[in-house]
Amino acid sequence: MNNQAGRGGGAGLPAHEQVYRTLRDMVLFGELAPGQAVTIQGLVADLGTGMTPVREALRRLTAEGALEALGNRRIVVPQLTAPAVEEMTRARTALEPMLARHAAERAGPADIAALAETDSRLDQAIARGDIGAYLKENHQFHAQFNALAQAPIITALVESLWLRFGPSLRVVCGQVGTRNLPDRHKELLDALERRDGAAAAVAIEKDVVQGMSLILHGLAGAA
Repeated sequence: MNNQAGRGGGAGLPAHEQVYRTLRDMVLFGELAPGQAVTIQGLVADLGTGMTPVREALRRLTAEGALEALGNRRIVVPQLTAPAVEEMTRARTALEPMLARHAAERAGPADIAALAETDSRLDQAIARGDIGAYLKENHQFHAQFNALAQAPIITALVESLWLRFGPSLRVVCGQVGTRNLPDRHKELLDALERRDGAAAAVAIEKDVVQGMSLILHGLAGAA
């Protein structure tokens, strides 16, 4: 397997898991655009791997809602609708504040320092206008933060939502640029420092609403 197939990390994992993680990252970070068709043959050529792990990765991602199976064995990256974005916003604002409250109870100084380091890299990506790095560091920040809650079932539900809106977020970033992508990460870090679960929940809810509203406005502008 070539280096591209290992981009999702997990060196030493079985080939099918490495391919799944690589393809998952391609969806999550918008390397595959909304509406784009994907084929087994094309991915085999791009990733330098066999048909079986690619087929299994496509099956898993379709089951997770990250990809959509159409007729004639066609598989595409779903195109979001306004109602879908609104539904995902309601789901995220129900789930992520719960994680924030738990995270505020459990976060120690080392956890907060690691989050602040990720947020610093995120700020640097914004300053450079590096959309790819912005998307990866923003997701990394949220993934680190959610992990602090030690609530794997809720975290998995949230991660599945990120897979659904990731490609559209990449499109919006291309439209507005990184400097027009506000976040509430500093407020969140301050709340963690104070172990204030209520404030952390408010900060993450505002962060979610801001991000999803950008996607919604991007869809309206493209209509």
